[in-house]
Amino acid sequence: MSAGRSNAAVKSGDGPSWSGTKVVATLGPGSLDPSVLEPLLLSGVHVVRLNFSHGTLADHLKAVQNLRAISKKHQLSIAIMGDLCGPKIRLGTVQGDGVRIERGASLRLVGEDVVGDSEVVSINQPDILTDIKVGHRVLIDDGMVRFVVTEASVQGLTCECKVGGIIKSRKGVNLPDSNLQIDALTEKDIKDLEWATTQELDYLAMSFVRTADDIRQLRERLGAQCVDIHIVAKIETPQAVEDIDNIIEASDAILVARGDLGVEMELVHVPRVQKEICARCRRSGTPVIIATQMLQSMVTESIPTRAEVSDVANAIVDGADAVMLSAETAVGAHPIEAVRMMNRIAAEADHYDEHLSRPIAANELCHGVTAAVADSIRSIARKVDAVAVAIWTEKGVLARLLSRHRIDRPLIALVPGEDVRRRLALYYGVTSATVSKPDEIRNCLERVDEVLVREGWAQQGDPIVMGFGPASMEWGDTGSITIHKLGTRRH
Repeated sequence: MSAGRSNAAVKSGDGPSWSGTKVVATLGPGSLDPSVLEPLLLSGVHVVRLNFSHGTLADHLKAVQNLRAISKKHQLSIAIMGDLCGPKIRLGTVQGDGVRIERGASLRLVGEDVVGDSEVVSINQPDILTDIKVGHRVLIDDGMVRFVVTEASVQGLTCECKVGGIIKSRKGVNLPDSNLQIDALTEKDIKDLEWATTQELDYLAMSFVRTADDIRQLRERLGAQCVDIHIVAKIETPQAVEDIDNIIEASDAILVARGDLGVEMELVHVPRVQKEICARCRRSGTPVIIATQMLQSMVTESIPTRAEVSDVANAIVDGADAVMLSAETAVGAHPIEAVRMMNRIAAEADHYDEHLSRPIAANELCHGVTAAVADSIRSIARKVDAVAVAIWTEKGVLARLLSRHRIDRPLIALVPGEDVRRRLALYYGVTSATVSKPDEIRNCLERVDEVLVREGWAQQGDPIVMGFGPASMEWGDTGSITIHKLGTRRH
């Protein structure tokens, strides 16, 4: 039996106080060295993100090896999420350190490979030029430089500059008005996902998802390789927002990538969309991550702004299961401090009573046996004032559905393997232990008592609730719930 250290709930020392919200940290040049990575993970990281848009697979392999060595040393259970690049549209090479385009000037956008200047520039995906029409917007460098198409042909586009600025090599291009006929997975994505399967990553994030069919395409590729990597859909296009219910149903988790989303749609719409997606994910029991510029000032500063603290806290109150650090931990000067601050904000936000007590309406409850067991456990735990809830779950489904209820007490998931345990690191409020399930309920109670006492969640005589997911029950597919006082034994 292996419970290990619960990085989801450090209760003493320099680590964060307990909170249900999980922290995702992006690894990069500022955090790859083991001398930084080790204290970073010990500061309360639950999921690490490998951004395939930067670095080489050799860099990512070294990161995985270091992460797993540190996790083994400290008995941490940390999930690894690979983030596929997706069909990101970029400019080609631009001369020098970039060229300035003045407002009102014309710029040609072409498919052939040319060295760009103030009159013409190429893009990396020429096939999309036929999908862009007169009147469509062309936004470069996260919308810092803006154009409108005035002429369109198979040879290229003529664009009028509406907001001037400097354009540089390889800067991103957003086309919010264009219905692009483009493959969801690029050749690079396919190579990266094949590498991810060999390294047994826990999650793969899919960039620039437009419809649920994109998720199904990735799932088919993973299924063909007989691997159980869970899929995170990154919501960063208006098309994805329109198809959000189907995308949630097709995905294992959702990531609201507010950076590109705030370029692809009007920036003022993003907070509302974030809240709506969080609400829909909670109703369906799908974990949701909020990302982009959450503590952006900590890339250079040792403390965040008040606005950033409020932003993180409000994302949690909205119902986020996890909040993500990007540049703050990948290239920032204060990665460890950023993780600690994120956990401190989460711990405070998780004490907001309305956030924890906000019920899910009866007509919004998930259906099925496992969902019914989760709903009942939540209700019973509150009525008997249980100090902790322990559940036996084979694949984590019961943990996921119980997580959405935001119960304000420790939720311990007992799972059969480390792969399931790592995936649970993303689920709100769930800590876990790898425990072999005995055949007899009496022995299950004894195992639960051992884990709860060792982890400090309960003491002798405390009331606890123990639940089984249907797949855990060898003698039937109904699930079960037991109310138990810790330390007592059934004979």
